[in-house]
Parts: sequence; C-alpha cells; structure tokens
Amino acid sequence: MPNLMEISPFAYSVVMLYSVILIKVFTGYLASHEPLQFFRLFCDQLAKKVNKSKNTDRQRFISGLIAILVSLTPLVIILWLFEAFVEATWLWQGFLLYLALGSLQLGKTSKEIAKLIVANKNFEAKQLLNPWLLRNTDQLSSLGLAKSCIEMLLLRAVQNLFTISLIFLLFGPLTALVCRLLIEMHYSWNNKQKSFQPFGDSIAFIVNIIQWLPSRIFSLILLFGCIGKNFVLFYRLNRHYFFQLNNSYVLNLFALSLEVKLGGVAMYQNIKLRKASYNDHGRQPQATDIIHASKRISQVFYFCFLFLALLTLFIYSFNINR
Repeated sequence: MPNLMEISPFAYSVVMLYSVILIKVFTGYLASHEPLQFFRLFCDQLAKKVNKSKNTDRQRFISGLIAILVSLTPLVIILWLFEAFVEATWLWQGFLLYLALGSLQLGKTSKEIAKLIVANKNFEAKQLLNPWLLRNTDQLSSLGLAKSCIEMLLLRAVQNLFTISLIFLLFGPLTALVCRLLIEMHYSWNNKQKSFQPFGDSIAFIVNIIQWLPSRIFSLILLFGCIGKNFVLFYRLNRHYFFQLNNSYVLNLFALSLEVKLGGVAMYQNIKLRKASYNDHGRQPQATDIIHASKRISQVFYFCFLFLALLTLFIYSFNINR
C-alpha cells in the first residue's frame, strides 16, 4: 500500500507541518526554550571578530557578506549530506522543521505583558519583553510597551511562523531552516543598530526578499478579514506600500485594522531612530490592544490551517481515486 508521500507530497508536507506545530506547542508548555539560541550566540561572537568600527563602510559591508557565507555554507552542506545517512527521513525532516519554526508561546507571553502593564508593573513588563526586542526598553512608557509588543508579535509571527511554514511547503525543511537562520542573522546584525549599519545591510536585503511574498499573502488574508469594515478604505490607504521591500505594508495594514498608531521613534543602542509611522490618525495603543492584536494574528493562522486542511483532503482524495 503506497504511503502518504507517494500519494501526495503536498498532503505529506501539510501533515508534517501540523504534527511539528502540535509537538512544538506541547514542548513549549513543558519548558520555554529557543532551539536556535546557540546560533544567535555564534552570530554575536562572529560579529565581534569581523565587524570592526575602524574599517570603512565598504569593508564592513563585504565583511557582512562573507559572514553570511561562513556561517551558512558549512552548516548547509553538513545537514544536506547527513540526510543521506538517516533511515527515517520523515523524522529528520520533522527535526529540521522543528528548528526552523519560531516560538509558539508569544501569544501567552504577550498576554502576561498586557496584564503587567494594566497592573502598572512596567519594570516587570520590560523584563519580559526585552529578550524579544532590539530597541531599548528602559525609557518606554506603558503606551510604548504596548506598541513595541504589538509590533514584535506581528513581525515574529510573519517572519518566524508564516514565512517559514510557506517556504517549508514550497521548498522543503532544509530551505526553511536556511531561511530561519538568515532571519536570526538579521536579528543579530540588524542595521537599525548603528554598529551594524554597513555590516548588516546585506542580510537585511536578503531577509526582505525572503519575506516579501509571505508577508503580502499574510496581509491580504488580514485584509479580507476586514470585509464589511472599511475594507475598501484600508486597501486604498495601504496599496502604495505593496511593492516596497520592507515591512511597511503589513505594519500599516495591521495598525489600520486595530485602529492604533504603530511605528515612529524608537531607541536602538541608546540612539534615537525616527522610523516610519503608521496610521497617524489612530489612537495610541493600550494594553488591551495587545490582546486584540494576538487574536487578530491567530485568526489569520486559523484560516490558513483550515484552508490547508481542506485543500489537503481534496488533493489526497483526488490522487487516491485517480
């Protein structure tokens, strides 16, 4: 009797994705952990070695490109060759996908942050939020904490969950893991920080290309969730961001859907950076908007899970009866 992979590779991939997500949810409740934490430490140490402030901007840019190749090439070759020696291919692929997917506990973390803000425990909220942010949190007010938390929730969901899942379904687990490692490099060498502006430009460009299509698909699903509530207005206000190679499209649409302001001034390495602001006519986000943001993101994922499940059943039934 043929196995699922032989009947429908797509159905096989969807079943594996759902299985790994369930395992990741279960292990996340047992213990909070980040499988790629050691890779982030490696990136930090590598940057200290090769990102020298005395070098010219051109030298630092080239160093950034070389750092990407040095970090990824040997690892990808080893993982690719190792798969040939694994008897249970499905187990190896599931392991790679487990590493590639981001944390599924951010919704729970965001709710705890919202509760702390409501209780005026801003210091504890900053301590809980700080590991997930690049910006300085020391001077953030309760409004700033809410805004930062919402932006973090959205971008982490798009980059580490939606993008990785889509790439896995299209190109397989090894490609998904490579993309996640590139995203982790971007977090470590983010060019919003002055010390990484020439060094991190190349990885920022690569990550923007990787996430461009997934973030647009995510945004369009979010937009269709607004049918009956300013759908046409949101489309018109947001369409000029569509072809920009950054996160403006999804951030602006999310700000419009929540009716709050996002973006604006932020502190990185104690230097004020004036970023683009979104939905300037909206109100400042409150702690309750963190909960609304989490629910809105979850709705997009629930829709995707249901759509993929129905599509998988259709493709499987079609192939089995062919």
